[in-house]
Amino acid sequence: MMSKAAPDYGRLREEMVEFQIAGRDIDDPLVLDAMRTVPRHEFVDERYRDLAYADMPLPIGEGQTISQPYMVAYMTQALALKGGERVLEIGAGCGYAAAVLGAIAAEVYTVERLHGLVETARKTLERLGYDNVHVIEADGTKGWPEAVPYDGVSVTASGPRVPDALKDQLKVGGRLVIPVERPGGMQQLVRVTRTAEDRFEEEDLFWVAFVPLIGAEGWSGNGDGPTHDPALTLMPFDEP
Repeated sequence: MMSKAAPDYGRLREEMVEFQIAGRDIDDPLVLDAMRTVPRHEFVDERYRDLAYADMPLPIGEGQTISQPYMVAYMTQALALKGGERVLEIGAGCGYAAAVLGAIAAEVYTVERLHGLVETARKTLERLGYDNVHVIEADGTKGWPEAVPYDGVSVTASGPRVPDALKDQLKVGGRLVIPVERPGGMQQLVRVTRTAEDRFEEEDLFWVAFVPLIGAEGWSGNGDGPTHDPALTLMPFDEP
């Protein structure tokens, strides 16, 4: 019996960028290069590797998922990184989105509350050589004060509001992107820009569905958070 040929992941990744990312509204060259470079299949369980470059979330264990590639690209573009920044990510998951950020930024601090995911993400990132991505086990709603201030903050879970701790850890001119629960159970992806020490501007981007943001400035984890399928784009709103 002939063995199944290994997928050409490089070709699949190029097609992902061409049709799912650049073929839509992502045009930042740094984001496109990062999406072309980071091997998403290395962050996916072997059972799902045939789907690694499909535009869909996939299970990673602990009731969590790796976000669809378009969502990762969109949120990264919304931070408007130019290269060389310090970025905070809340919700490391398997480490894929942190690796994309790490392909652009100088340093990425990604916070995850689930120990099993922390260990998996660390091992994968270390194996692939992303030594500028630091995985931290902690309550992400409190941010990570040890490395402030941040040029950008990306939150991959939906909270009842934008946590004050995350806003306070932004440098002036920095941007925070986070899904926020709205009345009726919908979630809005929001971008917050710190325009002065005591001033923030908030803009709505589009409707999304993410897992709940659990922690001191998020949901309790006792069933009070969102119950939508995680990390799916529902409809466009305003482009960043």
